[in-house]
Formats: sequence, structure tokens, C-alpha cells
Amino acid sequence: MRFRPCIDIHNGKVKQIVGGSLRDEGSRAENNFVSEKDAAWYASLYKERKLTGGHIILLNPASSEYYEQDLKQAEGALAAWPGGMMIGGGVNAGNALSFLRMGASHVIVTSWIFHDGVIDLDRLREISAITGKDHLVLDLSCRRQQNRYLVVTDRWQTFTSQPVTEDLLKSLAPYCSEFLIHAVDAEGKAAGIEQPLAQLLGSIDTLPVTYAGGIGSFEDLRILKKLGKGRLDFTIGSALDLFGGNIPFEEAASFS
Repeated sequence: MRFRPCIDIHNGKVKQIVGGSLRDEGSRAENNFVSEKDAAWYASLYKERKLTGGHIILLNPASSEYYEQDLKQAEGALAAWPGGMMIGGGVNAGNALSFLRMGASHVIVTSWIFHDGVIDLDRLREISAITGKDHLVLDLSCRRQQNRYLVVTDRWQTFTSQPVTEDLLKSLAPYCSEFLIHAVDAEGKAAGIEQPLAQLLGSIDTLPVTYAGGIGSFEDLRILKKLGKGRLDFTIGSALDLFGGNIPFEEAASFS
């Protein structure tokens, strides 16, 4: 169990948002924190602390007027910590290699491998062949619907029909190196983790899994460690002091 740092970029700024509030229309989101520092500053800090395996997420679609600003921020971060961070947000078979050439260690993919609410195995095989499984991370971020956690796409705005299950992760494991899973309904609220999801993910010993969403205290981390059987890596966003929260970055980075 280790800390994975993050850099979320929206409207050309490093931000922390309430995950469920993100809307493409009007480039809207409920902000918890908007940084005065650029993405390269955060990446340099993570490099200094030798924190690998973190992720950069572009939260605007390529059609947005802000996308080029997001991309410029990401390029700066990847240049500051080459090979040290992953990148996601609008990644597809056509642009995946460009992100790897920018210096990303991995690309993170969700929406592009789904079609009509189900996984398109042809697309998954295509992008895995392009990047190599060792450079591909699948983001299975999800929202709760009744007693299931369904994968959401299009920057967490569209429900698929695909529940997150042990069988799903096992079936996808041959194509990627790890999974990133945001509990979207808890994302940005720092009000506690999605315990049933953490317990489910902790029961799966297939590939590395990074959990994000709702961590607001060290007690939350202890619960995550117990439910996840020590297998789950973790990301802290809004609750981290780097993003205006109360959890000290250095202590979070040392938690295990």
C-alpha cells in the first residue's frame, strides 16, 4: 500500500473538484481548490520525493476551448518528471504514443474502450498493442447504482452497463499493467471512502489497483488498508495540504 500523487487539470489550472459535479457543457465543475502553482511545480515536488506511479488527468475534452491549456500544463509536468507519472483524459489509439513520447510512463484509458455502454475488446486489444500492456492503465472509475458499482465514462458523466467485479478485472488483466479506480460519488468530498468498493477491490489479487475517492483523514487510510488487505495503493486529493486540505503531504507520502 503506497501513496500515488495526482495532478488534476481543468480549464488550464491545477484543481481539485467534486467529481460528480463535472460537466462538459460550459466547462463547469464545483471547485474545492484552484492552485496558483502550475502542474510542473507539483511534478517537480513528486520527483524530489521520488514518488512514482502518480497520475495526471486532463478533465476537459479535446473539443473544449481549454484543452490546449490543459495540454500545455501536462507537457510541463511530464517534462519536469519524465517517466515518473501517468496521464489520462481523452487518451485513444490515435494519441496514446504521443503522450508516452512526452514522457508519460503509462497512458490511462477509460472512455475509448467502451462502446454503447459495454467494453469494445477490439479497441482494447488495439490500444494495448500500440502501447504495450506494460504502459497501459485502465481507469474503471465508477458510481454506485443500487447494489453495484457501474463504470462511468466521458469524464464520469455517462453510466455504462458494466459493473466493477472480480471477473471484470481478471478479464482485463492480460491487456494492461494496473487499474485506477475513482469512487466518483465520494471524489472531492473528503468525507470517507466507499467502503463496499474498497472491500471488493481488496478481495482481488490480479494487478496493482489504485483507489481514489473520499479519503479525508488517516483513519480513512487505516480503514482502506484493512478493507483492501493492504493491497490497494491510494490517492488523496482535496484533503491533502498541497490542495488546501488538512492531511500533511509528507505524512501521506510515508503512509504504508
